[in-house]
Amino acid sequence: MDEGLRRGSDRSAAGGLPAHRDSMKAIVHRAYGSPDVLEVRELEKPPLTDDGALVRVRAASVNPADWYSMTGRPFIARLFMGLRRPKSDRTGIDFAGTVEAVGKDVAHVRPGDAVFGARNGALAEYVCVREAVVPKPANVTMEEAAAVPVAALTALQGLRDKGQVRPGQKVLINGASGGVGTFAVQIAKALGAEVTAVCSTRNVDLARSLGADHVVDYTREDFTRGGRRYDLILDIAGNRSWSAFRRVLAPRARLVIVGAKKGGGLLGPLKHVIRVRLAALPSRRKVTFFIAKTNRADLMILRDLLAAGKVKPVVDRRYPLREVADAFRYLGEGHARGKIVVTL
Repeated sequence: MDEGLRRGSDRSAAGGLPAHRDSMKAIVHRAYGSPDVLEVRELEKPPLTDDGALVRVRAASVNPADWYSMTGRPFIARLFMGLRRPKSDRTGIDFAGTVEAVGKDVAHVRPGDAVFGARNGALAEYVCVREAVVPKPANVTMEEAAAVPVAALTALQGLRDKGQVRPGQKVLINGASGGVGTFAVQIAKALGAEVTAVCSTRNVDLARSLGADHVVDYTREDFTRGGRRYDLILDIAGNRSWSAFRRVLAPRARLVIVGAKKGGGLLGPLKHVIRVRLAALPSRRKVTFFIAKTNRADLMILRDLLAAGKVKPVVDRRYPLREVADAFRYLGEGHARGKIVVTL
């Protein structure tokens, strides 16, 4: 096992007895730092609530939000997460698994159902989730379903709500090969857009296989110097200035920022967002930054897209729970194709 991933005792403090059957393994971090702060601990299973479903987690995935909560960066985020140490020591949001029990007020899932959804603390053997859980389509594996929630919700809400994409519009996805990007290409196509994907050489074939109408290899071509004009740019990479974007945006186009380079300092990636929004103030073009919201209605839309084969999750690497620190290290490198999944 990775030396930095310290395992909590599997035995109770009293008498060295085996851990109680109502316990579970979960990933915790009681300090900010590198992936070495992540630990496997034995915790109590979450209690079942009247409006909740108790889910045995089979797979989870990691997101940039998990990275920020682990590192405590950018520093300004500690105003919400805890200044010196995390207010919550749990991590993970995306999960897929099997319902073991439901509360008396729950009717949308039943015991035995295969489900996926979003819940803080999802890197654990069990979660109790209220709203954000839906049945898993039969044509999607647990690992694939676990890759969906945060990234696909971000793509859906960025394109549909903030971008207001309509059939026939020209949409560019800057950063098309990562977690959000691979979903964004497919969802934009499902919404009827003409899609241009921007990625590196090694991901050109992947972007084409996801349905992109045009693919720009940024190592060989600068999309901001091309002849095409776009009605919407979904900016996931966060690596271009407003002046560069302006050259290829239609007169009343929209730029939706959903990501940026990690960066350091007080603001981290927010510095890029603020800089672009301020520079765009005199323009008629609309610039928006947002963070996705988890809700059952949008998860059901994604479920239907998965079931219809219009969206297919891309899973880059899989790690067992005991190697979650390695999963986070790979996430930190920023080169994942699609999603990184943790299996339980």
